[in-house]
Amino acid sequence: MLSKGDTVLDREGYRPNVGIILTNDRNEVFWGKRVRQHSWQFPQGGIKPGESPETAMYRELLEEVGLLPQHVKILGRTKDWLRYDVPSHWVRREWRGSYRGQKQIWYLLRLVGRESDVNLRATRYPEFDGWRWHQYWAPVDEVIDFKRDVYLGALSELSRFLRGLESFAEFSARTADN
Repeated sequence: MLSKGDTVLDREGYRPNVGIILTNDRNEVFWGKRVRQHSWQFPQGGIKPGESPETAMYRELLEEVGLLPQHVKILGRTKDWLRYDVPSHWVRREWRGSYRGQKQIWYLLRLVGRESDVNLRATRYPEFDGWRWHQYWAPVDEVIDFKRDVYLGALSELSRFLRGLESFAEFSARTADN
């Protein structure tokens, strides 16, 4: 493991990370707008040394969305790590040559609190400055291209925990007609 401060890389150059798919009772997903950018994504963040993926997930949920453990219910998580490579021009200069990307454990959560419990300013350095509920499969087409396969993989693996959800193929056929 290569370590610089709170950032740890495995032997292959991937940073351990958690991803969070937060759903409401209509199986819509929380979609966060990155601060001062026009890009949207699911909450995610690094796993600190000595931290379990679940502990990291709850920490990131508080830091990025302002929710506490009592506001959510864990419906499922991915069995294995899902990986994506970050294009080299996005990698900080001091990490080039050692950093490849992220490896993530994804959690599927249900909001059991109120929407008003969401607080994007729960910490000094917010990740998001806006959010909305979005159709379950829509982020696959909207996320930055190098994360797309991981998003599809996480959503596909975790979709089995939701009742009455259309498949990705059904969603794609329905939205292609519009």
